[in-house]
Amino acid sequence: MSIVKEFQEFAVKGNAVDMAVGIVIGAGFGKIVSSLVTDIIMPPVGLLLGGVDFKNLKLVLKAAAPDVPAVTLNYGLFINNVIDFFIIAVAIFIVVRCINLLKRQEK
Repeated sequence: MSIVKEFQEFAVKGNAVDMAVGIVIGAGFGKIVSSLVTDIIMPPVGLLLGGVDFKNLKLVLKAAAPDVPAVTLNYGLFINNVIDFFIIAVAIFIVVRCINLLKRQEK
């Protein structure tokens, strides 16, 4: 069997196509959740905490020189990413839970 024919069989199988669709939708979902956290959730949270902008929270390890940028630990961005992950994890849990409930009802 030639490599081209073998690849064609693999690519047309339902699992490979389903996986590709899932990856594309997951990437889009990740962008939506990142925007939700950055643009919708964090501004009110920052306002409640005294006008803090989480994107600008950082610890300067080495100050900037004239032609060298500062070395910083951007813990505000890390907080945003942790919240992103939490929202995505909860959403995936809910989807998997719904799928499992539907499978139980079929039996």
